[in-house]
Amino acid sequence: MPILDSKGRLFGKINLLDLGAALVILLVIFGIFIFPGTYGSVAQLGTKTLPMEVDLVVRGLNVRDPEQLFKQGFSKGGKTNVIIRNQPYGQIGIKSIQELPRTITVPQPDGSVKELPDPRSNNFSRDFILTLEGKAELTDSGPVLGKNKVKIGMPFELEGFNYNFNASVIDIRLKDK
Repeated sequence: MPILDSKGRLFGKINLLDLGAALVILLVIFGIFIFPGTYGSVAQLGTKTLPMEVDLVVRGLNVRDPEQLFKQGFSKGGKTNVIIRNQPYGQIGIKSIQELPRTITVPQPDGSVKELPDPRSNNFSRDFILTLEGKAELTDSGPVLGKNKVKIGMPFELEGFNYNFNASVIDIRLKDK
């Protein structure tokens, strides 16, 4: 009895194409479940974790009583939930909050321009600078919080019990250990 017959069957019973397909399927299953691969990415190799401060600017936050907002969980020394590029990062500490005065530019008769307090009655809109502090991984392309690079100009979404608003990164400071 020959090993291969005229129809391409092994020992007259098993087709070589079917045997090859079954072998490929078994190898794929074996590769997925037995050797699933390494965890993490190559970008994480050789990185170090450093304390980082991020300054955010909040423009035109409409709030009736900002003092009440700052007292109820959005306060210095507290924590806030951060969402970066629609990816939840988790909680990060609030180092400081500095409210910015609302001003307008007023041209003067001599051609110069002065910045004066805004006299308009809309006193529900607030601007402030918020400093957050956390730990970031330092990579070749910059600091990373969670799985997101942190760059000046990118938006952060801040969320808590009674607030949810966006802010923009204006400064990043890395501290040596």
